[in-house]
This record gives sequence, C-alpha cells and structure tokens, in this order.
Amino acid sequence: MGKRLTQIATRTGDNGTTGLGDNTRVSKHSLRVHAMGDVDELNSHIGLLLCEDMPAGVRELLVQIQHQLFNLGGELSIPGYELLKHEALLALDQALAEHNEALPRLQEFILPAGTRAAAQAHVCRTVARRAERAVVALGNEETLKDTPRQYLNRLSDLMFVLARVLNRYRTDGTVGDDVYWKSEKLARSQAE
Repeated sequence: MGKRLTQIATRTGDNGTTGLGDNTRVSKHSLRVHAMGDVDELNSHIGLLLCEDMPAGVRELLVQIQHQLFNLGGELSIPGYELLKHEALLALDQALAEHNEALPRLQEFILPAGTRAAAQAHVCRTVARRAERAVVALGNEETLKDTPRQYLNRLSDLMFVLARVLNRYRTDGTVGDDVYWKSEKLARSQAE
C-alpha cells in the first residue's frame, strides 16, 4: 500500500490527477476515482447517520460497515488488490435476515421519510446504489473482484431495511411506522 498521508495539502493533484495506493497517478475523472469517491461519500453519510439516536446493535453494525467501506475504498485504490473479504458480505446477509425478520411485511411502497435517522438511512441507501453503479462501470472497463459490487448491492438493501427499523425505534416505548406512498391507483382499486 502507498505511503500514509502525513501532509494533506501536497499540491500534487493541482494538474487534475490523483495518486492511487500503488503510487500510479490517474485522472481525477477516471472511473476508479469516481467509484472511490462514491464509496467515500457513502461512508461519510453513514458517519452522519451515526449522529442520530438508534438501537445499540444498529450502531455497532454501522460502525463495522464503515470499517468495511474503508477496506472497499482501499481495494479500489490499489488495482488488483483485495481488502474486502467475503466474510464482510456474509455479515451483511446475516444482518439483513435478522432485521427483516423483525419487520412487518410491506404491503405498499414507502417514501424515503419518517424520522431523521430513517431519512438519513435512505440517503445512505441511494448513495450506496450510486457507488454500486460506479463500481459496475469500473468493472466493465477493468478487472475487479466480485465482492465490492456485491457488498454495495447488499448494503443498499440493508440500508432500506435499517431505515424501516429506525422509523419504528422510539425511546419512549411507542412504536413508529414507515411513511407509505399514497398511490391513486391503489386507492381506486381499494374503493371498488
């Protein structure tokens, strides 16, 4: 892995390039840099979500995810290197199963709304989808392992589920709910 930063304002990127972890330089507009940036943005949004009140287990899960996203970003920054292990993907699958089991089945689409924590989880979901698209685009041009793409796909699903969990979470003992889409077509069919 490349040298750790000891100085932030290096001015080496003033020409529109950035250094990768293997010490090569690429355009800041490259697909690899876009993917790295989207993963970094996702990690930052999860950091913002962690500022909210939430169940301790969800907090621990999100902190673990932040570490795995840092691994994913590191893997993207070093072509051909593997930092994100398959076990990280299995941990997401386990968390999805656990949290899905505790939720009522959806009967209608929900809006990305509700509590501030749930709304921020939905932002994380959409940024995860964008990061996934960026990794897919990079994978169409360069050889990548499957785990980064799969991890982002599962993570966006998990963020949807966690948004539902966070909409139900209340410290006063009551239980909240999702914000449901008011479909005119559905309303008409129910009225008939």
